Amino acid sequence: MPSPAASPIAPLLRFLPTLILGIAGGALAFAVNLPLPWLLGAMIATTAVSMAGVRLRSPGRGRKGVLVVIGVMLGSAFTPELSGDLGLWSLSLAVMLVATAAMMAFSVWFSQRIAGHSRETALYAGVPGGVSTVTVMAMASGADLRVVGMTHAVRILVLLVAIPPVLQAIGHVDLGSATPDLSQWLWLPGPVDTAWLVAAGVGGLWLGRWLRLPNALLFGPALVSAALHLSGVTHAAVPPTLLALAQVLIGISVGVRFAGTSLAQVGHALVMAVGQALVLLALAVVAAWAGHLLTGYSAAAALLAYMPGGAPELSLVALTLGIDPAFVTTHHLLRISVLVLILPGLLKTLERPES
Repeated sequence: MPSPAASPIAPLLRFLPTLILGIAGGALAFAVNLPLPWLLGAMIATTAVSMAGVRLRSPGRGRKGVLVVIGVMLGSAFTPELSGDLGLWSLSLAVMLVATAAMMAFSVWFSQRIAGHSRETALYAGVPGGVSTVTVMAMASGADLRVVGMTHAVRILVLLVAIPPVLQAIGHVDLGSATPDLSQWLWLPGPVDTAWLVAAGVGGLWLGRWLRLPNALLFGPALVSAALHLSGVTHAAVPPTLLALAQVLIGISVGVRFAGTSLAQVGHALVMAVGQALVLLALAVVAAWAGHLLTGYSAAAALLAYMPGGAPELSLVALTLGIDPAFVTTHHLLRISVLVLILPGLLKTLERPES
C-alpha cells in the first residue's frame, strides 16, 4: 500500500497552507481596493511570512501549469485588428534593446563596484531578465548563488510593488477600472471556446519545447494562441477567476523566494539589491518615456515592456490591467530570446581574467 508521502496529491496538500495564505492576501487586497490585488496581495503576504522565518512551499509544478495558462491568455490579446500595428513596433523594440544593454551595464558595475560582489556574482546578478537561465549558468561558476537569486527576486518584487504608483504618476491608465466586478467572477467560456483554449495550451507546450523557445511554457502557448486569435479562428477568452488564480500563484512564486532569508544575515545584500532595482526602475521610466515620444505608443505599455525581467509577471500585469498585453509580451519575448542567444558568449568574454 503506497504511503501518503508517495501519493500524487501529497505535494498539493503540502502546498495548500501557502495557497490559502496567498488567496487570503489577495482577497484582503481586493477588499481594500489595492491595485493588482490578487498578485500584490499574495506576493506581500507570502514575502512577509517568509521573511519572518516561516518556510513556505513553492507552487512547484503548479507554476509550470500557470505559465501555460498565462501564455494562452496573452495570445488571446493578438486580435486581427493588430496586424497593421505589428510592423510599427520595430522602433520600440530597438529602444527596448538599447535600454536593456544600459541596464545590464549599470547592474554589473553597481554590483561589483558599489555592492562589492565578485565579478562572477556581479555578472549573473546584473542580467536584466531570464532568471531561470541565468541561475543555471551561475551554478557552473564561482558566483554567490544566494546573492544572484536574491538580486533577481528583489528586482521583481520592487518592480511589481512600484508598478501601480508609477503608472498613476505617468498617467495613461486608470487602475481603478482594471479590476473585474464581482458579478463577472462566475463567467465561464462555452465548450467550443474552452476546447480552443485547451488546444492552444497543449499545442503550445509541445511547440515551445520543440522550438526550444526561452521560457517555452509561457511563450509556446502564447504563440499558438496568438496565431489562432490573429487568424480569427477563435475569439475565446480566459475567465476572470482563472486570471485571478494565476495572479495568486505568480505572487506566491515571488514571495516564497525569500524563504529562509534573514534580514540580519543578508541585510547588506538586500539593501544593495533594492538600490539597484530602484535605479533600474528609473532607467525603465526614462526609456519608456523616450519610446512613447518616438513611437506614440502608451507610456504605460512601454514601461511594462521595458522593465528588466519578470516576463511572466509583467506580461500578466499588462493582461490584468488591459495595457496592450500583445505589445508587452512581444517585447519580453524578444528580450529573453536575445539574452539567451548572447549570454553564453558575453559572459565567457567578461569572465576572462584581466591581463
